[in-house]
Amino acid sequence: MTHNHISTMNELQLSSIYPLIDTHTHFDAPVFDNDRDVQVYNAYDQGVRHLVLVGYLYKHFERMYDTERSIKHFPQSSTTETDGQSEPHINVHVALGLHPFYIEKHTDNHLRDMANKLAEQRPLAIGEIGLDTFTAAMKAPNVVAKQERFFKAQLDMAVAHQLPVMLHIRKAHAEVLAILKAHEYDAHKLGGIAHSFSGGVQEAKAFVKLGFKLGITGQVTNPNAKKLRLAIQAAVKEYGIECLVIETDCPDMTPIMCQTKEDDLSVLGQDSDYKYDDAPIHDRNVPANLPWVLLSLSELLGVPPAVLAEQLWHNSCAALQTSWTYPE
Repeated sequence: MTHNHISTMNELQLSSIYPLIDTHTHFDAPVFDNDRDVQVYNAYDQGVRHLVLVGYLYKHFERMYDTERSIKHFPQSSTTETDGQSEPHINVHVALGLHPFYIEKHTDNHLRDMANKLAEQRPLAIGEIGLDTFTAAMKAPNVVAKQERFFKAQLDMAVAHQLPVMLHIRKAHAEVLAILKAHEYDAHKLGGIAHSFSGGVQEAKAFVKLGFKLGITGQVTNPNAKKLRLAIQAAVKEYGIECLVIETDCPDMTPIMCQTKEDDLSVLGQDSDYKYDDAPIHDRNVPANLPWVLLSLSELLGVPPAVLAEQLWHNSCAALQTSWTYPE
Protein backbone atom coordinates (compact mmCIF):
# COMPACT_ATOMS: atom_id res chain seq x y z
CA MET A 1 0.00 0.00 0.00
CA THR A 2 1.27 3.47 -0.81
CA HIS A 3 2.07 5.77 2.07
CA ASN A 4 -0.89 8.12 2.40
CA HIS A 5 -0.53 11.12 4.66
CA ILE A 6 -3.70 12.30 6.33
CA SER A 7 -2.81 15.82 7.46
CA THR A 8 -0.54 18.58 6.25
CA MET A 9 1.54 18.30 9.41
CA ASN A 10 2.30 14.66 8.72
CA GLU A 11 3.94 15.70 5.45
CA LEU A 12 6.55 17.74 7.29
CA GLN A 13 9.90 16.04 7.57
CA LEU A 14 11.13 15.89 11.15
CA SER A 15 14.87 16.38 11.43
CA SER A 16 15.23 12.96 13.08
CA ILE A 17 13.04 9.99 13.90
CA TYR A 18 13.16 8.73 17.48
CA PRO A 19 11.78 5.44 18.84
CA LEU A 20 8.64 6.24 20.83
CA ILE A 21 5.98 4.54 22.96
CA ASP A 22 2.43 5.90 22.78
CA THR A 23 1.31 5.03 26.29
CA HIS A 24 -2.37 5.92 25.85
CA THR A 25 -4.59 5.64 22.78
CA HIS A 26 -8.13 4.76 21.78
CA PHE A 27 -6.93 3.50 18.41
CA ASP A 28 -9.64 0.82 18.40
CA ALA A 29 -12.28 3.55 17.92
CA PRO A 30 -14.53 3.28 14.84
CA VAL A 31 -13.19 6.64 13.64
CA PHE A 32 -10.07 4.71 12.57
CA ASP A 33 -11.85 1.80 10.88
CA ASN A 34 -11.51 3.17 7.35
CA ASP A 35 -7.77 3.84 7.44
CA ARG A 36 -6.29 2.13 10.49
CA ASP A 37 -3.69 0.37 8.35
CA VAL A 38 -2.52 3.66 6.85
CA GLN A 39 -2.34 5.23 10.29
CA VAL A 40 -0.18 2.34 11.49
CA TYR A 41 2.20 2.90 8.56
CA ASN A 42 2.34 6.63 9.33
CA ALA A 43 2.98 5.99 13.02
CA TYR A 44 5.79 3.54 12.33
CA ASP A 45 7.43 5.97 9.93
CA GLN A 46 7.34 8.61 12.68
CA GLY A 47 9.09 6.33 15.18
CA VAL A 48 6.20 4.81 17.14
CA ARG A 49 7.14 1.25 18.12
CA HIS A 50 4.57 0.44 20.83
CA LEU A 51 1.08 1.74 21.47
CA VAL A 52 -1.46 0.94 24.16
CA LEU A 53 -5.20 0.59 23.60
CA VAL A 54 -6.91 1.81 26.76
CA GLY A 55 -10.35 0.71 27.95
CA TYR A 56 -13.32 2.77 29.04
CA LEU A 57 -16.49 0.67 28.55
CA TYR A 58 -16.84 -3.06 29.16
CA LYS A 59 -18.75 -3.62 25.91
CA HIS A 60 -15.69 -2.48 23.95
CA PHE A 61 -13.13 -4.74 25.63
CA GLU A 62 -13.39 -7.41 22.96
CA ARG A 63 -13.15 -4.76 20.23
CA MET A 64 -9.81 -3.75 21.70
CA TYR A 65 -8.49 -7.29 21.53
CA ASP A 66 -9.84 -7.63 17.98
CA THR A 67 -7.95 -4.48 17.02
CA GLU A 68 -4.79 -5.78 18.64
CA ARG A 69 -5.06 -9.04 16.68
CA SER A 70 -5.87 -7.33 13.39
CA ILE A 71 -2.86 -5.03 13.57
CA LYS A 72 -0.60 -7.99 14.24
CA HIS A 73 -1.77 -9.67 11.05
CA PHE A 74 -1.18 -7.09 8.36
CA PRO A 75 2.08 -5.69 6.92
CA GLN A 76 2.97 -2.68 9.02
CA SER A 77 5.44 -0.58 7.11
CA SER A 78 5.10 1.37 3.89
CA THR A 79 8.80 0.81 3.31
CA THR A 80 10.50 -2.35 2.09
CA GLU A 81 13.05 -3.99 4.36
CA THR A 82 16.30 -5.30 2.92
CA ASP A 83 19.29 -7.35 4.04
CA GLY A 84 17.07 -10.22 5.09
CA GLN A 85 15.59 -8.33 8.02
CA SER A 86 12.01 -9.01 8.99
CA GLU A 87 9.47 -6.34 8.23
CA PRO A 88 9.17 -3.86 11.11
CA HIS A 89 5.94 -3.54 13.02
CA ILE A 90 4.20 -1.67 15.82
CA ASN A 91 3.53 -3.66 18.97
CA VAL A 92 -0.01 -3.19 20.27
CA HIS A 93 -1.07 -3.76 23.87
CA VAL A 94 -4.37 -3.66 25.76
CA ALA A 95 -5.30 -2.04 29.08
CA LEU A 96 -8.74 -2.78 30.54
CA GLY A 97 -10.72 -0.35 32.67
CA LEU A 98 -14.09 1.22 33.43
CA HIS A 99 -13.79 4.97 32.88
CA PRO A 100 -15.26 7.25 35.57
CA PHE A 101 -16.84 9.63 33.05
CA TYR A 102 -19.21 6.82 32.00
CA ILE A 103 -19.99 5.70 35.53
CA GLU A 104 -23.74 5.59 34.89
CA LYS A 105 -23.18 3.02 32.14
CA HIS A 106 -21.16 0.69 34.39
CA THR A 107 -22.80 -2.07 36.43
CA ASP A 108 -21.62 -4.40 39.14
CA ASN A 109 -21.82 -7.18 36.55
CA HIS A 110 -19.24 -5.27 34.52
CA LEU A 111 -16.91 -5.24 37.50
CA ARG A 112 -17.40 -8.97 37.99
CA ASP A 113 -16.94 -9.73 34.29
CA MET A 114 -13.86 -7.53 34.14
CA ALA A 115 -12.35 -9.43 37.06
CA ASN A 116 -13.03 -12.69 35.25
CA LYS A 117 -11.48 -11.39 32.04
CA LEU A 118 -8.33 -10.32 33.88
CA ALA A 119 -7.93 -13.86 35.15
CA GLU A 120 -8.46 -15.33 31.67
CA GLN A 121 -6.54 -12.85 29.52
CA ARG A 122 -3.95 -10.74 31.32
CA PRO A 123 -3.77 -7.18 29.92
CA LEU A 124 -0.79 -4.85 30.03
CA ALA A 125 -2.44 -2.59 32.62
CA ILE A 126 -5.72 -1.53 34.18
CA GLY A 127 -7.18 1.73 32.96
CA GLU A 128 -8.36 4.16 32.52
CA ILE A 129 -9.75 4.45 36.03
CA GLY A 130 -10.15 7.24 38.56
CA LEU A 131 -12.48 10.11 39.35
CA ASP A 132 -14.10 12.77 37.16
CA THR A 133 -16.10 15.70 38.57
CA PHE A 134 -15.76 17.91 35.52
CA THR A 135 -19.50 18.63 35.16
CA ALA A 136 -22.21 19.50 37.66
CA ALA A 137 -23.87 16.13 37.09
CA MET A 138 -20.63 14.31 37.84
CA LYS A 139 -20.37 16.13 41.18
CA ALA A 140 -23.66 14.69 42.50
CA PRO A 141 -22.95 12.79 45.75
CA ASN A 142 -24.41 9.50 44.49
CA VAL A 143 -22.39 9.74 41.26
CA VAL A 144 -19.16 10.50 43.12
CA ALA A 145 -19.83 7.64 45.54
CA LYS A 146 -20.25 5.19 42.66
CA GLN A 147 -17.12 6.48 40.97
CA GLU A 148 -15.15 6.00 44.17
CA ARG A 149 -16.48 2.47 44.63
CA PHE A 150 -15.55 1.46 41.09
CA PHE A 151 -12.15 3.14 41.38
CA LYS A 152 -11.32 1.26 44.57
CA ALA A 153 -12.59 -2.03 43.15
CA GLN A 154 -10.33 -1.67 40.12
CA LEU A 155 -7.37 -0.72 42.29
CA ASP A 156 -8.06 -3.97 44.18
CA MET A 157 -7.90 -5.84 40.87
CA ALA A 158 -4.58 -4.16 40.05
CA VAL A 159 -3.14 -5.30 43.36
CA ALA A 160 -4.53 -8.82 42.97
CA HIS A 161 -3.00 -9.18 39.50
CA GLN A 162 0.08 -7.02 40.14
CA LEU A 163 -0.72 -4.68 37.26
CA PRO A 164 -0.01 -0.96 36.78
CA VAL A 165 -2.94 1.45 36.53
CA MET A 166 -3.67 4.37 34.22
CA LEU A 167 -5.42 7.14 36.09
CA HIS A 168 -8.10 9.40 34.64
CA ILE A 169 -8.49 12.50 36.81
CA ARG A 170 -10.49 15.65 36.10
CA LYS A 171 -11.20 18.20 38.81
CA ALA A 172 -10.55 15.52 41.45
CA HIS A 173 -6.81 15.39 42.05
CA ALA A 174 -7.02 15.77 45.83
CA GLU A 175 -9.68 13.07 46.08
CA VAL A 176 -7.72 10.63 43.95
CA LEU A 177 -4.57 11.27 45.95
CA ALA A 178 -6.44 10.59 49.19
CA ILE A 179 -7.76 7.26 47.90
CA LEU A 180 -4.35 6.20 46.62
CA LYS A 181 -2.64 7.05 49.90
CA ALA A 182 -5.20 4.97 51.80
CA HIS A 183 -5.09 2.02 49.41
CA GLU A 184 -2.51 -0.78 49.30
CA TYR A 185 -1.78 -0.11 45.62
CA ASP A 186 1.89 0.92 45.46
CA ALA A 187 2.96 2.63 42.25
CA HIS A 188 6.61 2.45 43.29
CA LYS A 189 6.32 -1.33 42.90
CA LEU A 190 3.55 -1.73 40.31
CA GLY A 191 4.12 1.33 38.14
CA GLY A 192 1.33 3.57 36.92
CA ILE A 193 0.55 6.68 34.89
CA ALA A 194 -1.43 9.82 35.72
CA HIS A 195 -2.87 9.93 32.21
CA SER A 196 -3.25 13.29 30.43
CA PHE A 197 -2.10 15.09 33.53
CA SER A 198 -3.98 18.36 34.06
CA GLY A 199 -3.23 19.36 37.64
CA GLY A 200 -1.03 22.06 39.06
CA VAL A 201 2.47 22.12 40.50
CA GLN A 202 1.64 20.57 43.86
CA GLU A 203 -0.52 17.82 42.34
CA ALA A 204 2.20 16.96 39.82
CA LYS A 205 4.78 16.56 42.57
CA ALA A 206 2.34 14.57 44.71
CA PHE A 207 1.62 11.98 42.03
CA VAL A 208 5.29 11.57 41.17
CA LYS A 209 6.10 11.19 44.87
CA LEU A 210 3.60 8.30 44.98
CA GLY A 211 5.46 6.61 42.11
CA PHE A 212 3.34 7.61 39.11
CA LYS A 213 4.64 8.97 35.83
CA LEU A 214 2.88 12.04 34.44
CA GLY A 215 1.27 11.34 31.05
CA ILE A 216 1.87 14.29 28.71
CA THR A 217 -0.39 14.79 25.69
CA GLY A 218 -0.65 17.25 22.82
CA GLN A 219 -1.87 19.83 25.34
CA VAL A 220 1.79 20.61 26.02
CA THR A 221 2.14 21.92 22.46
CA ASN A 222 -0.17 24.83 23.31
CA PRO A 223 1.86 27.77 24.66
CA ASN A 224 -1.29 29.01 26.42
CA ALA A 225 -1.41 25.84 28.60
CA LYS A 226 0.63 27.71 31.20
CA LYS A 227 -0.62 25.79 34.26
CA LEU A 228 0.30 22.45 32.70
CA ARG A 229 3.66 23.59 31.40
CA LEU A 230 4.58 25.08 34.77
CA ALA A 231 3.57 21.86 36.54
CA ILE A 232 5.72 19.78 34.20
CA GLN A 233 8.71 22.04 34.72
CA ALA A 234 8.29 21.95 38.50
CA ALA A 235 7.99 18.15 38.61
CA VAL A 236 11.06 17.73 36.41
CA LYS A 237 13.04 20.22 38.49
CA GLU A 238 12.40 18.12 41.59
CA TYR A 239 12.35 14.57 40.17
CA GLY A 240 14.09 14.78 36.79
CA ILE A 241 12.80 13.80 33.35
CA GLU A 242 12.38 10.27 34.75
CA CYS A 243 8.88 11.31 35.93
CA LEU A 244 7.34 11.73 32.46
CA VAL A 245 5.82 9.65 29.68
CA ILE A 246 4.12 10.81 26.50
CA GLU A 247 0.86 9.82 24.82
CA THR A 248 -1.46 10.93 22.06
CA ASP A 249 -4.78 9.95 23.70
CA CYS A 250 -5.90 9.71 20.08
CA PRO A 251 -8.34 10.52 18.65
CA ASP A 252 -8.40 13.34 21.24
CA MET A 253 -5.76 15.88 22.31
CA THR A 254 -4.52 16.81 18.84
CA PRO A 255 -1.26 18.81 19.00
CA ILE A 256 -1.89 22.44 18.19
CA MET A 257 0.33 22.40 15.09
CA CYS A 258 -1.77 19.52 13.68
CA GLN A 259 -5.13 21.24 14.12
CA THR A 260 -6.79 22.84 11.14
CA LYS A 261 -9.48 24.74 13.00
CA GLU A 262 -9.71 26.55 16.30
CA ASP A 263 -11.99 24.13 18.15
CA ASP A 264 -10.39 20.74 18.46
CA LEU A 265 -13.33 18.42 19.07
CA SER A 266 -13.29 15.92 21.91
CA VAL A 267 -14.15 12.51 20.60
CA LEU A 268 -14.22 10.56 23.84
CA GLY A 269 -16.03 13.34 25.69
CA GLN A 270 -18.69 13.72 23.03
CA ASP A 271 -19.86 10.18 22.73
CA SER A 272 -18.97 6.93 24.44
CA ASP A 273 -19.14 5.02 21.16
CA TYR A 274 -16.92 7.44 19.26
CA LYS A 275 -19.64 8.31 16.76
CA TYR A 276 -17.58 10.82 14.85
CA ASP A 277 -18.57 10.05 11.29
CA ASP A 278 -19.70 13.54 10.34
CA ALA A 279 -16.53 15.31 11.45
CA PRO A 280 -13.65 15.99 9.03
CA ILE A 281 -10.92 13.39 9.24
CA HIS A 282 -8.31 16.02 10.10
CA ASP A 283 -9.95 16.70 13.47
CA ARG A 284 -8.73 13.36 14.78
CA ASN A 285 -5.52 12.96 16.60
CA VAL A 286 -3.42 10.03 15.31
CA PRO A 287 -0.44 8.07 16.70
CA ALA A 288 1.85 9.60 14.05
CA ASN A 289 1.46 12.95 15.82
CA LEU A 290 3.35 11.71 18.91
CA PRO A 291 6.70 13.27 17.84
CA TRP A 292 5.15 16.73 18.20
CA VAL A 293 4.57 16.01 21.88
CA LEU A 294 8.21 14.95 22.18
CA LEU A 295 9.50 18.05 20.41
CA SER A 296 7.34 20.46 22.40
CA LEU A 297 8.39 18.81 25.65
CA SER A 298 12.02 18.96 24.53
CA GLU A 299 11.73 22.68 23.89
CA LEU A 300 9.90 23.32 27.18
CA LEU A 301 12.49 21.47 29.27
CA GLY A 302 15.60 22.40 27.30
CA VAL A 303 16.51 18.73 26.83
CA PRO A 304 17.72 17.47 23.41
CA PRO A 305 15.05 15.36 21.67
CA ALA A 306 17.36 12.34 21.35
CA VAL A 307 18.14 12.35 25.07
CA LEU A 308 14.50 12.92 26.03
CA ALA A 309 13.16 10.26 23.66
CA GLU A 310 15.40 7.53 25.07
CA GLN A 311 14.58 8.47 28.67
CA LEU A 312 10.84 8.56 27.89
CA TRP A 313 11.13 5.04 26.49
CA HIS A 314 12.68 3.77 29.72
CA ASN A 315 10.15 5.74 31.77
CA SER A 316 7.30 4.10 29.86
CA CYS A 317 8.74 0.66 30.48
CA ALA A 318 9.03 1.42 34.19
CA ALA A 319 5.48 2.77 34.36
CA LEU A 320 4.06 -0.26 32.53
CA GLN A 321 6.36 -2.81 34.17
CA THR A 322 7.83 -4.01 30.88
CA SER A 323 11.37 -4.52 29.57
CA TRP A 324 11.04 -3.46 25.94
CA THR A 325 14.48 -2.99 24.39
CA TYR A 326 15.25 0.50 23.17
CA PRO A 327 15.90 0.29 19.38
CA GLU A 328 19.41 1.41 18.46
